Amino acid sequence: MSGNTDRVWVDPHAGFEYDPDTIVVPADYQREKLGICGIEPDLFGNRVDAAFFIGLAIRAGVASGISAQGNVNMLQSLIQHRPAALDEPLTVRGRITAVTEVPRGRTIDTDVWFEDTTGERVITARRRSLKPDPAKSGRGAGERPPPVLSDPASAAVLATHTLTPEIVVAYSEEGNSIHYDLEAARKAGFRAPLIGGGMGVHYLLAAIYAEAPPERFDMDIFFRRPIFWDDSFHVVREAEAMALTRTAGAVTKELTKVLTEMRINALG
Repeated sequence: MSGNTDRVWVDPHAGFEYDPDTIVVPADYQREKLGICGIEPDLFGNRVDAAFFIGLAIRAGVASGISAQGNVNMLQSLIQHRPAALDEPLTVRGRITAVTEVPRGRTIDTDVWFEDTTGERVITARRRSLKPDPAKSGRGAGERPPPVLSDPASAAVLATHTLTPEIVVAYSEEGNSIHYDLEAARKAGFRAPLIGGGMGVHYLLAAIYAEAPPERFDMDIFFRRPIFWDDSFHVVREAEAMALTRTAGAVTKELTKVLTEMRINALG
């Protein structure tokens, strides 16, 4: 994979409007990508796994001139107004709602949505990401949202997954090389490539669909720590919250780290 180094990018600013575009999630594409992740594609039937819209929203920004290179997901809101069907054409629209200076760079808030042919919203995907600035030495990225899980170590374990570099590279798409290139990830301050936020959300939604496919949902997803291309993690649930966690053995007790948290605001 290689980035387009010749393109002239737009400097992100509040009020910037994306160019509308038509997108489709083909059935073969979903089957391939979920299979790479080790997720059973048949869980979703003829419906699109809504986690794909996280990446599609980012690529809509790229298509409109907003670079994704080096950006790190912080917060993702994902609303399914109704299930999107595989191979269904949808129109993606979006805008940048805020750009905020923080010690480590800038945070960028976007509001992206996907409409059907009648103009009705199918998916809404709002996002806050960090665009690191190498010239800044600060470590902060703004106010940290409070935890969603009250006791991650006691949450019910629904599944366990182990990643490999081959899995993460095969899943990743062009546009942000910190997900598939070791040198790019290290230049950005990470020990290794890290998965995109949407890839992690596949594992959370798969656990929900394994119980019962929802017609509608409203979820807030918090990306607490990077998940690297050689990590193992658990999918856990506690009431109306889910998470991806990493447990490392210590001398006296096990230490549970929350990697990604999801607050379930509505599910039905």
